[in-house]
Amino acid sequence: MPWQDDWLAQVQSRKRVLWRGVEAQHRVATMRLVDDLDEQLLLEQLLEDSKPALPPRSASAHYLLATPFRYVSAWPSRFRRPDEPGAWYGADEPATVAAEVAYWRWRFHMDSDGLREQPVLTELTFFQAKFSGSELDLTQPPWSGQREQWRDPDDYASCHALAAHVRSLQPPVQAIRYESARAEGGMCEVVFDVHALAIPKPGVQQTWTCKTTAERVLLSHDAQRLQFDMK
Repeated sequence: MPWQDDWLAQVQSRKRVLWRGVEAQHRVATMRLVDDLDEQLLLEQLLEDSKPALPPRSASAHYLLATPFRYVSAWPSRFRRPDEPGAWYGADEPATVAAEVAYWRWRFHMDSDGLREQPVLTELTFFQAKFSGSELDLTQPPWSGQREQWRDPDDYASCHALAAHVRSLQPPVQAIRYESARAEGGMCEVVFDVHALAIPKPGVQQTWTCKTTAERVLLSHDAQRLQFDMK
């Protein structure tokens, strides 16, 4: 265990403004399959009805906040083991979100036999959310002394063990703050409780275009251009 129990005294109540990126093409995809808006509405309702029901604690949350808690994935993430309850990931800055999105879009591209030989163009929505709740900050001492383990690009074992532990506490820790493994100095947050999140009013969103190839990922928003070379 790379930490000591008394380090958990560092858990504090925090407020953060976070960014998250999601794919924004579902309405475009359904529009291609229908002849009018009534058909599109019906198709989207059928798709919605086919999805797993929201957990009771997430049912009243905004869909952009609730979606990560709706599905139990067999694919692990940094602070969630396979088949564990959902976790919502965000970052302080859009550029950090872009770096994280680029890596995972590339991984998906390379793991898909039908995609890896051709570029894939997608549209993404980056949006702001507010976090307010209990937070464990791994970027501060004594946790920062284990920085290499929290930022390991491939081995998530230490992160998984820590997340499972803090979620089991009474009361559970609602979020972990950590440094991105994909963007040096980029600050990220994983939130375990949807009720610690809220969409600000008015909402703040950005539209990004993402091009993924076997060699690199390109992301652009207005005049901002970011390139991530993967090989």
